[in-house]
Amino acid sequence: MKIGNVDVKISILVIVVFVFFALLIVVASFSSPAVRSQLYWMLPALILLLVMPMALNYMTRKEYADLEPVYEREARPVRIRMINESMIGKIVKIEGVVESVRFQFLNRPQFMVADRTGEIPVKMFTSPPEDIRKDDLVEVLGSVIRRYMVVGDPVVNCVSIRKRDKNAGPEGKS
Repeated sequence: MKIGNVDVKISILVIVVFVFFALLIVVASFSSPAVRSQLYWMLPALILLLVMPMALNYMTRKEYADLEPVYEREARPVRIRMINESMIGKIVKIEGVVESVRFQFLNRPQFMVADRTGEIPVKMFTSPPEDIRKDDLVEVLGSVIRRYMVVGDPVVNCVSIRKRDKNAGPEGKS
């Protein structure tokens, strides 16, 4: 679903939960007349199970879209092996190949991106605008954070991840 220029995506997990509770309400309303009198609050609550995740996804994706030009201006291109503890909080731009994709079904994907110098986890707190798969060549804009907020290895908190043409040079020119 598209709202303005933001493409809103609903996680498959949200749909499963919605269907489960919808079926539960249908079965309960047929088995007990007392449940039918409670439908006036059950149906809006059921709809909120879809609306709230959609609203959160919309707000996050809109915020990321607004941050993307700022990150484009301020990002410093780096090789993955250069990312270390001293870069926490810095805005970086990395290019590499996606080695693996996890948690995409939750709309909170984590990509393992590798270049010739190493690999690093790239976390995104919303779904990317385009479908990123294993072995895609990508350009990542993000900031370096710790894996677990105050402890852990440095990882990239991704604001933008875009596919690149595999035949393109470092600046995207063929």
